[in-house]
Amino acid sequence: MHVKICGLTSVADARMAIEAGADAIGLNFVEGTPRALDPECAREISRAAAGRVLRVGVFRDATRERVAELVESVALDAVQLHGEESPEYVADLPYPVIKVLAGDATLPARAARYPKVDLLIDHPSGGGSGQSWNYELARELVSRGRRVWLAGGLSPENVGPAVRAARPHGVDASSSLESEPGRKSAQRVRAFIEAARAASDSRDRPDARGYFGDYGGRFVPETLVPAVEELSETYDALCEDPSFWDSLREERRTYAGRPTPLYFAERVSEDLGCRVYLKREELAHTGAHKINNAIGQALIARRMGKRRIIAETGAGQHGVATATACARYGLECEVYMGAEDMRRQALNVFRMELLGARVHAVESGSRTLKDAMSEALRDWATNVRTTYYLIGSTAGPDPYPRLVRDLQAVIGEEVREQILAAEGRLPDILIACIGGGSNALGLFHPFYDEPQVQMVGVEAAGEGLTLGRHSAPLAAGSPGVLHGSRSYVMQDDAGQIFPAHSIAAGLDYPGVGPEHAFYKDSGRAEYVYATDAEALDAFVYLARMEGIIPAFESAHAIAELRKRAARAPGSLIVLNLSGRGDKDVAEARDLLGKKT
Repeated sequence: MHVKICGLTSVADARMAIEAGADAIGLNFVEGTPRALDPECAREISRAAAGRVLRVGVFRDATRERVAELVESVALDAVQLHGEESPEYVADLPYPVIKVLAGDATLPARAARYPKVDLLIDHPSGGGSGQSWNYELARELVSRGRRVWLAGGLSPENVGPAVRAARPHGVDASSSLESEPGRKSAQRVRAFIEAARAASDSRDRPDARGYFGDYGGRFVPETLVPAVEELSETYDALCEDPSFWDSLREERRTYAGRPTPLYFAERVSEDLGCRVYLKREELAHTGAHKINNAIGQALIARRMGKRRIIAETGAGQHGVATATACARYGLECEVYMGAEDMRRQALNVFRMELLGARVHAVESGSRTLKDAMSEALRDWATNVRTTYYLIGSTAGPDPYPRLVRDLQAVIGEEVREQILAAEGRLPDILIACIGGGSNALGLFHPFYDEPQVQMVGVEAAGEGLTLGRHSAPLAAGSPGVLHGSRSYVMQDDAGQIFPAHSIAAGLDYPGVGPEHAFYKDSGRAEYVYATDAEALDAFVYLARMEGIIPAFESAHAIAELRKRAARAPGSLIVLNLSGRGDKDVAEARDLLGKKT
């Protein structure tokens, strides 16, 4: 949840709003209106806010030349347009834009004319009226994946119900926060920000300690504390930097191959008696969802001036994605991988080396993903000043769980838009496999506030939970600390971590991301499991039904799809096909040979 305080007229009020926790400030350049600023005053406010909040210039039917002049001279980060600006005018502006629209029955049609910008929805009488309206009208746009801000009559007294009704990206207020015309009340500004944040739930960000409910935190050695604090501060700043997200969107589009298709699986649908769509993440560059995170974190590392990148990998897909991003941006890359996983994923080891990465075989412990992550953390602690640790899942110390989730949320954001276009409604059920949890949270997170959408995560039951050779901490583990955060882990009574096992190297991990633990305890998501045998059977099933060979990881989700469809016939289901199965074909050949 983002909070914008608009109509600021002094440096003192701007500093007060920033200290109260505002994420953005609005500077009014509409001549003849209350709180309109002259350029010199605006420059003083902008200098005081530089690097601390988003600085938004407010215009109404201004010429492009005037907008450009003030953006440059005042150093604005974005522009907010309150007039009758045409879609062509908006599209031509080379700045992040927030377009103001009136909240009435024609809102969806008018919003469609401005498809690629943030929308600020105000009272039907016009932007800046200060009057309240039916905020639920904005919810449809939010449900369609639009980034929406609410305005119009918002105050400390009513912002909570408005946020709960619309679930917007942000809220905006001005006159209701004043002690006198043009002067903000510190007490009301603070109360407004607190009420808005209280109404938004913890899906947006963990608390100040990095916890989602009881899970998360930063359990790191003293040498790593400055590094995680530096990353957290950098990421918090980048979250409010439109240029970073614009760069990432362009890289996703031109390099990573986004958006990936949402494919209607016709034969599977007919066979299972449901309408089944597959989110085709295996068609992204490098063959899995991992590239979404790798590109984003590589861009963050460059912003931080870190030229040496380390990573851990299990199935090899995160290692390949990291090596790819490092080759793309000219960064040094070293990847830690368990020796057993290197045997199972020899092709991906060669791909990483071909891309210029140095792959370190980890011989300790079970020689799988847990041990690779432990070695990577040791490397980071030793070389913390020069090295960026590019974690591949929603695990590790804060801010990694939320950072990786945010970078993977593009999956669910695309699904929301694609399924509405295809079916005219949201899905009944979302299904994804669960290891550390990044592909699942990438799908689930944008649907968190849609309680009618069931979210089902599928862990790896290996040879069966009763035998103890599995990777299902949510089903058979308990809360504990592993690799920098508190979550569900597989451990004995003394807290010693059990070895994990799965046919899928990417799920072969004894822990899970803390946000999944929060989802489990709150009941927002359901977590089930599939065995090695069920996943192998599903691997063959999808290949023969749709001509798509899934990764072993994704095959666990396919196994659950077959069970779920029998219990919920006629459902509209979206399954995240997180990776392709090329890497698993050799292992599958051996396993299927042994099976017969």
